[in-house]
Amino acid sequence: MFERFTDRARGVVRRALEEARAEGQRPVGTEHLLLALLDDDAGLASRVLADAGVRADDLRERVRRHTVSGGAGLGDADAAALREIGIDLAAIVARIEESFGPDALREAVPAPRSRWGRRRRRYLGGPFSPRSKKALELSLREALRLHHRHIGTEHILLGVLREGHGLGALVLTESGVDLDDLRRRVEVALRAAA
Repeated sequence: MFERFTDRARGVVRRALEEARAEGQRPVGTEHLLLALLDDDAGLASRVLADAGVRADDLRERVRRHTVSGGAGLGDADAAALREIGIDLAAIVARIEESFGPDALREAVPAPRSRWGRRRRRYLGGPFSPRSKKALELSLREALRLHHRHIGTEHILLGVLREGHGLGALVLTESGVDLDDLRRRVEVALRAAA
């Protein structure tokens, strides 16, 4: 599939890997793909996102809020609901990290299993989360649907939007973006560029 990616789209995937590594998180999520798309100033996806009012610093902060608690995935509303019943999530996370270290709540990657006494390496899914893999697969489907022979940044954005359940889509909706409207904007920009 990656052979169909344009150089710019490959650059976005590389930057998504760098985004995940910079945050100390693995695997690469849809949020990393989205942030990498925003980082590509000359790409069609970046221009459409900017025209829709999406700002990289705002999305980066929203992603940080969702991942700061060790990847628990609880947002502000969840933390507020817990506070209502007397549970301070930030205090709990702080005490756990104080006792067990700063990455105690991060998801551990299991060690490869051995079978019958010999060591076998097991494929653990690579550097991409299931949702980001799905978004990249959907970028191919979007390119095929549009009768394009390549996968560009715009197709990656369409894949993230079509996947619709990852952290990338969540932070877009939290920032007031209508995903269906953004999809239409991408398609209009594609027609205008043709």
